[in-house]
Amino acid sequence: MESVVVAGAGQTAAVAARTLRRRGFGGRVTLVGAEHDAPYQRPPLSKEYLAGEQDRDELCVLTPDWCAANGVELRLGTEVAAVRPAERSLELADGTALRGDAVLIATGGRPRRLPGVEGDRVRYLRTVADADRLRAELRPGARVVVIGAGFIGCEVASTALDRGAHVTLVEQAARPFGHVLGDLMGDVMAAMLRTGGADLLTGEKVECYAETPSAAVVTTSGGTSLEADAVVVGAGMVPNVEPVAGAGIGTAGGIPVDEYCRTSLDGVYAAGDVACQWRPALGRHVRAEHFDNANTQGMAAAKNILGGGSPHTAPPWFWSDQFGHSVQHAGFGDGADRLVVRGRVEDFDFIAFYLAGGVLRGAFTIDRGADLAVARQLIACGAAPDPDVLRDEDADLTDLFDRLTEE
Repeated sequence: MESVVVAGAGQTAAVAARTLRRRGFGGRVTLVGAEHDAPYQRPPLSKEYLAGEQDRDELCVLTPDWCAANGVELRLGTEVAAVRPAERSLELADGTALRGDAVLIATGGRPRRLPGVEGDRVRYLRTVADADRLRAELRPGARVVVIGAGFIGCEVASTALDRGAHVTLVEQAARPFGHVLGDLMGDVMAAMLRTGGADLLTGEKVECYAETPSAAVVTTSGGTSLEADAVVVGAGMVPNVEPVAGAGIGTAGGIPVDEYCRTSLDGVYAAGDVACQWRPALGRHVRAEHFDNANTQGMAAAKNILGGGSPHTAPPWFWSDQFGHSVQHAGFGDGADRLVVRGRVEDFDFIAFYLAGGVLRGAFTIDRGADLAVARQLIACGAAPDPDVLRDEDADLTDLFDRLTEE
């Protein structure tokens, strides 16, 4: 193999490039990205960077100097128009073609737009430029409405409150994160948001959006009228699958790949936010939009491009710092038939374990990161721990893991 071309220049692409070089690949590596910035981290855009606590240079993942020293070509500000699998090449927006012995699709995604919610006061958050613009508006006394109480929405709300703004969150579901965490933990998240100072409206959609010379006006399906200086939409993400349209790959919900990040096309891989990966333990494809997944899939894709035979089986894991708490989730909560809680839910100091048929499938915690780290290992090895031990504050989870893995 002499060359690898990557459609995308974000976190996944950066990790893949580093892995290729660390694994001794000496051929040509080219990253093609639509943004003009070198690869950078996105998680701080809704937290430290948005709050003004982190400089732009600190976001960088691959510096131009590193790329020059390691022979990685960055083609920035360049759109990938199409993937040509027969030629294993990328067709760029200017009509030129870039061929590689292997092609990695790491095009990520873009914010989901809300029909009818458009105007000068509407903000989406995906890029550094988006964060720069929004930061200037999160000032003391500003009225901010956040549509969508997912992780981006909640992180922006937390940062805005810390900067002295008044924040209202509008969530169309009955509770935030209920589809991921279940009703009980969704209610706990709602309580945490309200305790942290946010006004939270649940079970309400945006019925109407308008702008006056002095404010945005959001009217909900429940009849609530909210005036705002800025409206932030956090309605999820749409995977950027357009480059593979017509290439013979299904794209509903993302680009399907196997455990090795391989698409159905020879020599074409996909990883990161755009990839919908087969999970044998669940019997279905799963697309994860999180930083850790971008890292681990990018690494696995690079290893497998080089013939490493490394399946990506790590349970999804994501974390969020918001409202003075550390929130983490690992594995899968859906399909669980039993929920076991260790700690004090009312104090936002606990870990919840999701079991299905006695097997630990997922875990969710507020402020118990050490317990979550062990839970990730238990999930990864398909452990079936005693629920009473999980619940017992005096039982050491590391000892539990050691015992179960020695059996």
